[in-house]
Amino acid sequence: MKTSKLLISLLLLLTVSSSVVQASMKEKVTVKGVVTDTGKKPIAGVVVTDGANFTQTDEKGRYSLLSDLCQSKFVYLSVPAEYKAKIKDALPFGYYAPLNKTQQINQHNFVLERRTAPTDDFVFIAISDPQVKNEKQLDRFRTETLPDLEATLGSLGGQEIYGMMLGDIVWDAMQLFAPYKESIAKLNLTMYHTIGNHDFDLQYAALNNTPTADEWAEHVFEANFGPTDYSFNVGKAHIISMKDIDYYGQKKYEERFTPAQLEWLKKDLSYVAPGTLVLLNLHAPVANRSDKGSGNARNAAQLFEILNAYETHIFAGHTHYYENRVVSPNIYEHNIGAACGAWWAGEVNRCGAPNGYLLLNVKGDQVFWQYKATGQPLDYQFRIYKPGEFQSQPEFLVANIWDYDPAWTLKYFEDGVEKKGVLESFDDEDQAFITMNKGKGTGYHTYHLFRVRPSHQAQQAEVVATNRFGQSFRQKVVLKP
Repeated sequence: MKTSKLLISLLLLLTVSSSVVQASMKEKVTVKGVVTDTGKKPIAGVVVTDGANFTQTDEKGRYSLLSDLCQSKFVYLSVPAEYKAKIKDALPFGYYAPLNKTQQINQHNFVLERRTAPTDDFVFIAISDPQVKNEKQLDRFRTETLPDLEATLGSLGGQEIYGMMLGDIVWDAMQLFAPYKESIAKLNLTMYHTIGNHDFDLQYAALNNTPTADEWAEHVFEANFGPTDYSFNVGKAHIISMKDIDYYGQKKYEERFTPAQLEWLKKDLSYVAPGTLVLLNLHAPVANRSDKGSGNARNAAQLFEILNAYETHIFAGHTHYYENRVVSPNIYEHNIGAACGAWWAGEVNRCGAPNGYLLLNVKGDQVFWQYKATGQPLDYQFRIYKPGEFQSQPEFLVANIWDYDPAWTLKYFEDGVEKKGVLESFDDEDQAFITMNKGKGTGYHTYHLFRVRPSHQAQQAEVVATNRFGQSFRQKVVLKP
């Protein structure tokens, strides 16, 4: 009797195990295809991924992957530097394709446009957090940010231009993705997108947290912009965009990478030579010191380990303040000011940096950057408060230099005479933000503030700020009429 019961138990266990395996196999599909150029010539060596697995095309442009649809929703290419994706209404397309679980074999062919000549020099524009939640805010984006951006694009003299929207495109308002896309359609650039915490469908959890692979929070973003973790190559640069928001639904999330994402990044970079310039785009930053690191991705140290062999610039938003960090000699993070500033309350971010975006000139493997304040000339790189204007520093002249990093040099003059060593760094809450916020602070202290107590006899003061590229910006103020 005991033997019979044992046999029955084993049979049941085998049946259940078999069912689980069969169910799992049902979610796996073979993905294959061919990558060619517009002249139907096969392209060898193209990196192909489904967000988990990688392969490369053979000499006939062919690839094949076994994909698990519980974790993969797309097959897509890391477009080689000798080619580029097709562009329609400022959005790249044709480098990714959705996977179909009703077909055991998914056939997806890709066509890339071959460049006529190498492009080592290009412009990269990082924009964070339009974060529109209604038509009124979208209208401000249309009438403030976009005209300024269009003027900037027009001044760049026909250079190849790539934009990256660093997440929080909308504010939990999925219906605004379509009008947002319409608003950028005429821009003379190729606009890529990173997902932010407000770009998830809040009624679901992220794919890695959902009990069913048929309902996941990234689905609306992906329907509009494609996969969330992807890469492409331009000139000597390898450009990556990654999700670093682990989303649980109903606005609950943590800023971090999943272990699977970090493995994806390792595999992606395994096809990239050490020492290559890498432009990594995230929503949440990874290296802020101010605000006690609030908003940083939790497992940043693991990220830095992976990036250590590359010359990396990280671009992020999320915080609505500006902070540059030199993480190591070869890793630099730009946590830039938001396009919407402090959530469209006015014209500045929480740190006092103006609403705007970052311009990056890439020349070979070298980068040069400058922040562009919305509605201001390009040389508007800092703000001066005269004594009495900065409430907590009534006796001091204060300069807020938002793009500051330790490579900047600062000089202070009174009546044309330089006063060396008198400008000092301090942290405080920015006065322009407090004023915009109707006199109410939030307690956030920024580190890009500098102060000096002017001499009693000084009639005029001047601050000259020079960035790491030797560009000098100066402002004069009259102290006594």
